[in-house]
Amino acid sequence: METQGKVAVITGSSRGVGRAVALRLARQGCRIVLNFRSSKEEAESVLKELQKIDTPSLMIQADVSKESDCLALIQQTVDRFGGVDILVNNAATTDFLPFADLSLLTDAHWDRVLQTNVKGPFYCSRAAEPWLKKSKNGGEIINITSVAGLIGNGSSMAYCASKAALINMTVSLARVLAPQVRVNAVAPGFIADDWTQQGLKECYEDTKEGHESKAVLGKVCHPDDVAAAVVSLITGSDLITGQNLVCDGGAMIGPSA
Repeated sequence: METQGKVAVITGSSRGVGRAVALRLARQGCRIVLNFRSSKEEAESVLKELQKIDTPSLMIQADVSKESDCLALIQQTVDRFGGVDILVNNAATTDFLPFADLSLLTDAHWDRVLQTNVKGPFYCSRAAEPWLKKSKNGGEIINITSVAGLIGNGSSMAYCASKAALINMTVSLARVLAPQVRVNAVAPGFIADDWTQQGLKECYEDTKEGHESKAVLGKVCHPDDVAAAVVSLITGSDLITGQNLVCDGGAMIGPSA
């Protein structure tokens, strides 16, 4: 896709991967719609960065776990920019729970994680579908998944299941939205950012070093690495759809021989 002038909606873009994707797409000439649920100050900070790039941008509060909010997010985007060309489903939630203690996987945890991580991307994709199909030369959906959905290891068992579901849904959406819309995913490994640090607390450095030791490239993801992978799928071959691109420094294929 030629990105100049395209309208990109990035959910959960007040920090981390979402922020990095917004800034990268802005530098590619996109008009940017920032989304946040509760981190208004952080979203405003990203908006100021976009304004320095001189990018037409819009900030919208919406909780993607609620279909009404997803519909409003897309409608406000259309009202401002006239359409939607790119949707990046990045917003997600989790709790860091030890896998061995199954009692910690309460209904409340399951419901919150699945509602946000699985239904949220579906709600946003469904709301954006008619506009993506009208996009000149085709629309794009990128789902941010995780290697947790492939290896069954991550912040919680529910989180792993949610990302596995999103990987599967990426393939289903790619089938039903073709040929007008391409749907792909990026699956990061361990991401070195403040969100992961807050979740792991005192275990962060040891966990990070452990993942680095497993990766054949000897390093883990930073948000901008994931953003680069997202942009590569959008701006690269128009024949790629239904794929889940792993971005983990080679941790899944490591360690080095």
